[in-house]
Amino acid sequence: MFHLAKHARADGPTDPTGTSAPAGDLDEALWRGAAAVLDANWTGTHTVPSRTLYPHQWSWDAAFISVGLAHIAPDRAWRDLRSLFEAQWPDGRVPHIVFDPNVTERDYFPGPTFWGGGGTQPYPGAPPTGAQRGPVRLSSGIVQPPVHALGAWLTWLRRPGETAVAELRWLYPRLVAQQEYLATARDVDGAGLSAIVHPWESGLDNSPAWDQALAAVPADLAVLHRYARRDTQVVSSTHRPTDEDYARYLTIALSYRDRGYRDADLAGRHPFLVECPGFNALRGAAERALARIAEVVGADPAPHRARAATITRALVDRLFDPESGLFHVRDLRTGRRSPARCVNGLLPLVLPDLPQAQVSSLVAAVSSPRFGVSERMPVPSYDRLAADFDPYRYWRGPVWFNINWLLWRGLRTHGHDALADTLRTALLGLVRDAGYHEYFHPDSGAGIGSPAFSWTAALALDLLAKPDDLG
Repeated sequence: MFHLAKHARADGPTDPTGTSAPAGDLDEALWRGAAAVLDANWTGTHTVPSRTLYPHQWSWDAAFISVGLAHIAPDRAWRDLRSLFEAQWPDGRVPHIVFDPNVTERDYFPGPTFWGGGGTQPYPGAPPTGAQRGPVRLSSGIVQPPVHALGAWLTWLRRPGETAVAELRWLYPRLVAQQEYLATARDVDGAGLSAIVHPWESGLDNSPAWDQALAAVPADLAVLHRYARRDTQVVSSTHRPTDEDYARYLTIALSYRDRGYRDADLAGRHPFLVECPGFNALRGAAERALARIAEVVGADPAPHRARAATITRALVDRLFDPESGLFHVRDLRTGRRSPARCVNGLLPLVLPDLPQAQVSSLVAAVSSPRFGVSERMPVPSYDRLAADFDPYRYWRGPVWFNINWLLWRGLRTHGHDALADTLRTALLGLVRDAGYHEYFHPDSGAGIGSPAFSWTAALALDLLAKPDDLG
């Protein structure tokens, strides 16, 4: 297990018997277990994803965690979001990792030295250490899906009040800057969709969705001699990305880092540029959430609604494949869509203005043998019928709780309540039987990856509460 400084619970442990606690012994036990996971992963300033493999703060994890904390400890939900956005770069990007200075470099790779190129600046062009106001917040230089506006809105919605409004006022301009960065610097093709510059930015690290685009990146295993992996020292290598893929990940990250994380000329020189349907669907959902937040803080919601509509149209025009009935990633270096049927191709269900034809197609996919949800098992991360489906290896088959929570919201948004209830039953069954794991075997339901995983616990709380208003 990685060493961490003893975590101080500045606010004390949560009371899992609060107003949102469900009735019934089984659900109350789940509620208490989920709250205990979030207590154990609280550092005093933020929540780590897990104590074993992820000892820093991760971007989209913080957003999902806030959704659960909103039910039991809203002050900590706001603290998590503030902690993350205090490390926002001047160009608006929110880094995918904010590093905890109490965690040593040997306890996690790639750490701040890798992302900083050996320096100690939190971002290129930052004032020298000592000239900054407040502590230096070292971070990575890439992003993750922008789920944060949704997390902030749901935190306010579950526990509204003056404190929550003040937190929204602090967050709103920062959330707007995040969206503006993605809408401008990352719109490489000028078509209204953001490009990701690394598979890690999607959150679906080794998904088959990236295989074709990654094949053009040399897999120089020598890079693994310079930079030793840490993940396979904690989790079985058969569950993690292969060495070949990991070498490509480092090559792509180094290419971006060594050019100062510059976005101006990505099309001309960066080796990996992909439009991801999941990432962009969550961008659209963020604009919808920002429109709601704008109404609370006294800003204009219209620009957010307009941009959300633009994103939905671009997703349908560029990434939907009528033949497969799914959305697929587009490689901007070749202009081709990946043929892989992956779970990020279902995520546009979160968009309330998705046309009915696409909604029906995605709902059919969720019910199909390829992804088929049942009361026993949620949606896997990859097509069950694919020849290279792998029930153990990270995003190439296992079930992920956060993605299924998003699909649950999408199904309810479009009125498919019965299927949403089936999915909810399956998700709660997983944690009841296996605990709050990072991900799960898509056949047996066994827990895989890190145990006591924060977003699994947090989103289980939201499913247990089952709020009528999705926000």
